Amino acid sequence: MAKANFWRTLGPGLLFSGAAVGVSHLVQSTRAGALFGLALVATIVVINILKYPAYRFGVDYGQSTRQSLLAGYRELGLWAPILFCLVIVPVAPIIVAAISATTAGLLGALTGIDLALPALIAIVLGSTVFLIIVGGYHWLDRVNRLLMLFLILATLATTVMVLPGVEWRTLADTSWIADPAALLFVIALAGFMPNPLDVSVPQSIWTVEAEENVPPEQRATLAEARKGFLGGYLVSGILALCFCIMGAGVMHTGNVEPASDAVGFAAQLVGLYRETLGPVPALLAAISALAVMLSTMFVAFDAYGKSFTAAFREIGNDNDPLTLRRAYIIIVLSVAALAFAAVLFLLTDFGTFVDLATSLAFLSAPIIALLNHLVVTRCAMPDSARPSAAIRGLNILAIAVMGALAVSYFML
Repeated sequence: MAKANFWRTLGPGLLFSGAAVGVSHLVQSTRAGALFGLALVATIVVINILKYPAYRFGVDYGQSTRQSLLAGYRELGLWAPILFCLVIVPVAPIIVAAISATTAGLLGALTGIDLALPALIAIVLGSTVFLIIVGGYHWLDRVNRLLMLFLILATLATTVMVLPGVEWRTLADTSWIADPAALLFVIALAGFMPNPLDVSVPQSIWTVEAEENVPPEQRATLAEARKGFLGGYLVSGILALCFCIMGAGVMHTGNVEPASDAVGFAAQLVGLYRETLGPVPALLAAISALAVMLSTMFVAFDAYGKSFTAAFREIGNDNDPLTLRRAYIIIVLSVAALAFAAVLFLLTDFGTFVDLATSLAFLSAPIIALLNHLVVTRCAMPDSARPSAAIRGLNILAIAVMGALAVSYFML
């Protein structure tokens, strides 16, 4: 793979990682380790494996057709992009609100700014929306590479430092399977692990945008694009395990219950690192955590902005660049406003609010996985780009498992 192709194809994968390692990793993976030790490590691995095909289909379709998955949905019929909007539009503001609350909590804990959480969230939302609107994909891509590089180094270093405190016997603990509350947490964990499944749509868009100004003969091959995405996916999976180990080694070992408010959880996490590991590792963990959330904020807004704009284009059959740019800005501003409203009216307990957001994301996952499966098996694309029988079979298994868990969510 040529060096230029490598960095271009790695960019969308790193954007995926940037979206993944926020609430999913910092909050939910850390809580998994804090509450269950290493008991959910295997679960995290299985979730990542099962959800991989539906994400990869976005890369396959985007790279081979130079279109987003929404174009594929439209080819299936007008019902498909409408169904996508029906299941994603109601939950997007709640998801962004959960990300914003986590980011604001860390900002407050690390800087000591004496403001109410809604005020901190307003600052975070306003700053992120401004940077997203004036930046665009290539600015986002460059910033995300820097954040992810530092995040990986800081998280790996911190994980190594907590290993001596991990209770390794918890790896074999399966008692949580009989606990309905634990099963509900696992569903919430799966919703954002490593990302909401609807991120497959902006993933296809990022794949196209990464080479939009590159001559066709110089573009990466599908195999190179797949490798670039797999690299980002593996990074996000490894980081998920790292945060789980960090939660297990620091909080579970110390019998510390995660705090119920955003600033409290952030301060508690940083404080425990400081007390257990010393000031230098604590600083690494704190900066790493903030980098996670900033990266996630940037990518989440861009993801929903691009997804809903693509849906607007496909449903309304409007390809005017100026109209689509205005639609993108309006969508980003609307998601921010609705997210802030969700914070004001729904956020009482931080952990419960995050679980609500991630659980809602999981309930839509079987539908998105099915739509993506239909696109790569029925829509027009080169036969050489269609996924293998093995990965299609894995996706069918994932749809069945996620569908069963979604039904069980309402029965627990």
